[in-house]
Amino acid sequence: MMNIQDGLTSLWNSTGIMNFVQPADPSLSGFEQILHMHGSWIMILICLFLLWLGIKKQFEPLLLVPIAFGGLLSNIPMPPGEAIAGPTGFLGIIFEAGIHKGLFPLIIFMGVGAMTDFGPLIANPKTALLGGAAQFGIFGALLMALCIFGFTLPQSGAIGIIGGADGPTSIFVTSKLAPELLGAIAVAAYSYMALVPVIQPPIMKALTTKKQREIQMTQLREVSKREKIVFPLVILILCAIFLPDACPLLGALTFGNLCKECGVVDRLSDTMQNALINIVTIFLGLSVGSKLSADQFLTVQTLFILVLGIIAFSVATAAGVIMAHIMNLFSKTKINPLIGAAGVSAVPMAARVANKVGLEANPQNFLLMHAMGPNVAGVIGSAVAAGVLLALCH
Repeated sequence: MMNIQDGLTSLWNSTGIMNFVQPADPSLSGFEQILHMHGSWIMILICLFLLWLGIKKQFEPLLLVPIAFGGLLSNIPMPPGEAIAGPTGFLGIIFEAGIHKGLFPLIIFMGVGAMTDFGPLIANPKTALLGGAAQFGIFGALLMALCIFGFTLPQSGAIGIIGGADGPTSIFVTSKLAPELLGAIAVAAYSYMALVPVIQPPIMKALTTKKQREIQMTQLREVSKREKIVFPLVILILCAIFLPDACPLLGALTFGNLCKECGVVDRLSDTMQNALINIVTIFLGLSVGSKLSADQFLTVQTLFILVLGIIAFSVATAAGVIMAHIMNLFSKTKINPLIGAAGVSAVPMAARVANKVGLEANPQNFLLMHAMGPNVAGVIGSAVAAGVLLALCH
């Protein structure tokens, strides 16, 4: 029978105080030794900072708050094998079911499809080129990660997808190609999505003149209900024929959009847009946060990922604007090059930024609906790029 002294010793060994500081490891260098011994404290401070960004600054709070809180839970000091983020812990179970199996990003894509109007893209289909051009950021970052920073091909593909500015797609691809990088890539993807109003305007203004930013575009034609119903079906069929690896993401997106546009399953569409996507967002955020443990996040690789992520996003923005300039060389009807920056799939933030910068140049220049065309094309483009990466790197 355990005596009182053994019981008190066991109780002391189970406290956070005992488990916060890891024993020294002589094989590690000075900086690595600090991270090894005090990593949990450092990560808790980082997660508190992320919470501050989400709550005080409202940087993508719907995801940043649960991700940061999941990070707090994953860094609670517990004896080995009993961690909340471990395989049998609360967050570990959610992660296995929703992230490792790829379920949560697909459900979120259904909700995004149910909330998205493809009308501006259908009315002006040439703006799909702007969404396609923005994907250059993905493959540019892939090459840099592979050739310069020494990541493996699957890891490089997972890092490159940050350039699409699409959180669910980044999580889906990373969970398949490089799950060990999930925490850093998810935080980078959602952080840069939240910073769209900060990152994009300087790039847009650097690549355009005031006269170009003042270009006013003609009103879009009205799109029929039949066109809106047929469009997601055509997209899915083409995807099934040419790139089956992208079908899970595009299938979820087009199903959600079809439910919205067909008008006969309003209850399903409403559920996808509200209750379902909100519930899954909670679980997705918490489970992604479970990968913010000190041993996985506090590495040199994480710094490289953050740098490559901002490069990918910046290149994607610039590529969209440059493509708009190229299109204007061959078109009688000029498009405002600002809408090219909306080719990244941060819906509808990127479109709002394009509209805001356009209004600054010309108070009568309303670009929001025009920018939604490349913005929606960017969502489709990032899903297609994800399929290419999965086929190439998996």
